[in-house]
Formats: sequence, structure tokens, C-alpha cells
Amino acid sequence: MPIINGIKNPFGTVHAGAILWFADVAATVLAMNSDSASEGMKGFPLAISLNANLLGNQKEGTFRAVSSFVKKGKSVSVVRTVVSGADGKLIADVTTSHVLSQ
Repeated sequence: MPIINGIKNPFGTVHAGAILWFADVAATVLAMNSDSASEGMKGFPLAISLNANLLGNQKEGTFRAVSSFVKKGKSVSVVRTVVSGADGKLIADVTTSHVLSQ
């Protein structure tokens, strides 16, 4: 995710909401199991909980998110997403739970 003015807070660093949005999108893509998102689709993995540790920030450059399953279930999956910045600096460690909606 490129760091641009529209996602920065008044201090010039990335707004926490933008970091969480980025992590949630990455986790949802993993939980979708390569299905393409489309309006009205069946089985979209809705986030039902989110726990975030915001551990760093930066003013320019890019962020990278890597998601992996903690538990891949039939009805509920848990995903851990690590957001990193420049030189691999840890920005956020986010765990989300997703329920497969019908």
C-alpha cells in the first residue's frame, strides 16, 4: 500500500484506520480462497472480530501485508496479518476472525 496524503493523520504518519483497513483487506482475500469478490456473492467471509497491535508507523514509502491462517475452519477462520514498512519494520500485528456468510 503506497503511503499517500489521503491516508495520513495530522502528524504526517499513516492513520490507524488505514493500517487496519489494509490488514482487513489482506485477511479477507486470504479467507476467500481465491474466489473473486462480487456484489451479492454467496459465502463472503465477514470479519466478526479484530485484534490489532499497532507497533510502528512511517511517513512515506509503502506498507506490505502478509496474511496466514491461524485456523482455517468450515464456518469460522482465524487469520493473522503482519503489516511491515521500510526495511521490514513491524507496523502492525492483526488477528481477525471471519465467518462464512451464506
